[in-house]
Amino acid sequence: MTKAFEISGVPSEGGVLIVVDHASNHVPDEIDLGLSPQFADDHIAYDPGTAPIARLMSQTAGYLAILGTASRLVVDLNRYPDEPAVIQQRSDGVEIPGNHLSAEERMARIDRYFTPYHDRVRSLVHDLKPSLVLSLHSFSPTLRSDLQLKRPWDVGIMYNEYETASRFAIQFLEEESVLNVGDQRPYSGKELNATMNRNCEAVGQPYFGLEIRQDLIMDEAGQRRFADILLRTCDKIRTALA
Repeated sequence: MTKAFEISGVPSEGGVLIVVDHASNHVPDEIDLGLSPQFADDHIAYDPGTAPIARLMSQTAGYLAILGTASRLVVDLNRYPDEPAVIQQRSDGVEIPGNHLSAEERMARIDRYFTPYHDRVRSLVHDLKPSLVLSLHSFSPTLRSDLQLKRPWDVGIMYNEYETASRFAIQFLEEESVLNVGDQRPYSGKELNATMNRNCEAVGQPYFGLEIRQDLIMDEAGQRRFADILLRTCDKIRTALA
């Protein structure tokens, strides 16, 4: 049976915790989404590139990553458990027949994959007291449902009420002169920030959310490049926050 999360790295107090909600496109054997196999590697299934980056970063002392292990089509970990979108019935124009569930089936899936992940994130924040939490995502440069929409940013920074670490992140990432940095792009953390709202903002934990454009991190070279950039950026933010 699929475990709800993966831990990468060695836990240490006061380090950096990397939280990757949409790390995996895995659909457990016991779940039939009713989708064509062509969508297994699609952006609606997960955030491509984020898991390798988190694992690379967690090879550095003081960095620990927690990664969700089920596809976001099974359960979207960056939602609230009582909102409809936690189990999507349609994503970027694609119907997901296997997500038309009864209330009991819906709760069983949340209890199996959503709750243990968030319980572990919460305990890591409480026990390790990280100097910084990085919420790591990636975004598609285009969408099937809106072919006219273009997303030109290399990275986007997301935040809600707590802005301090995000402001430093924007500054330091812009100093990586080749990067086009979006402030609250391609969407706002005021609207999509559930994991950080619940596990960081609620307890005063410094964090920032980062989205990387997927076409920049589809191969190992791009993943290593951004792992290095984020290690430098997180270390600078930790110093600025101290």
